[in-house]
Amino acid sequence: MLTEARPEPRPSVEPTLIITNGTNEQRLTLEHLSHRSDLVTLNATSDVYDQGVSFRAVPLLAILGDSENPQFDTLEAEARDGFVSQLPLALIRRGANGGSVAYLAIEDPAHPWPHLPQRTDTAGPFYLIWDHPERSGIVREQWPYQVARLTFVESPAHRWPQLAVPAAIAADDPARRGQEVFAVQCLPCHRLNGGGASDTGPDLGHPLNPTQYLTEAGLRAIIRDPKAVRTWPNQQMVGFGKDLIPDGELDSLIAYLRRMAAPSAR
Repeated sequence: MLTEARPEPRPSVEPTLIITNGTNEQRLTLEHLSHRSDLVTLNATSDVYDQGVSFRAVPLLAILGDSENPQFDTLEAEARDGFVSQLPLALIRRGANGGSVAYLAIEDPAHPWPHLPQRTDTAGPFYLIWDHPERSGIVREQWPYQVARLTFVESPAHRWPQLAVPAAIAADDPARRGQEVFAVQCLPCHRLNGGGASDTGPDLGHPLNPTQYLTEAGLRAIIRDPKAVRTWPNQQMVGFGKDLIPDGELDSLIAYLRRMAAPSAR
């Protein structure tokens, strides 16, 4: 009797985090990180779960090391789903001087974290979390989960000059603060006039800026609660309440978008 040959089982791929600093690249496996001597257990607050999950985590500064490169002032955290958070290195380093402390949480395959809200996957295997986020004003978009790569880069306005408001704009113009809000809250998912690293959401400058086809009331409503304005299959954008973008910062963000709609900004 003939029996059909069965293919050899494929070995499981070890979850790996890639860290790139200029020409240097290191690959850290889940197994390696789980045996570090500085591994701790902590309960984060304000994270994606917001339900008292205990995380095994390693201090991010210890992983990044002491190497200094004056060319780079930002850590780009890229997630598997295309979300790309731009984290100022000064913000991360502030954790050594009384600020919020960044950790890389690692998921235990034998004891996975809960499913993400309204999803069937978790935030693992690598999740950037913060201890005492209130000390440095850490916001939701600075908690990237399912992180696949960390890269030392230039700040957004240097990498993509089209994101910067014109130099002639007054220092106290709300659009300047709006540029900062956009970099933290919007750039992880959207490009603007071609500038940015994520394609999760549409470019907010091309072919038209939203201030050119939406009323201000409509734009504010979409930012606050997009599903209350329009829904579509696989909708990913969630709302930004006043706790995430206060009214004053929303005013500045809209002033920035309006300024960047000008032909001179494209």
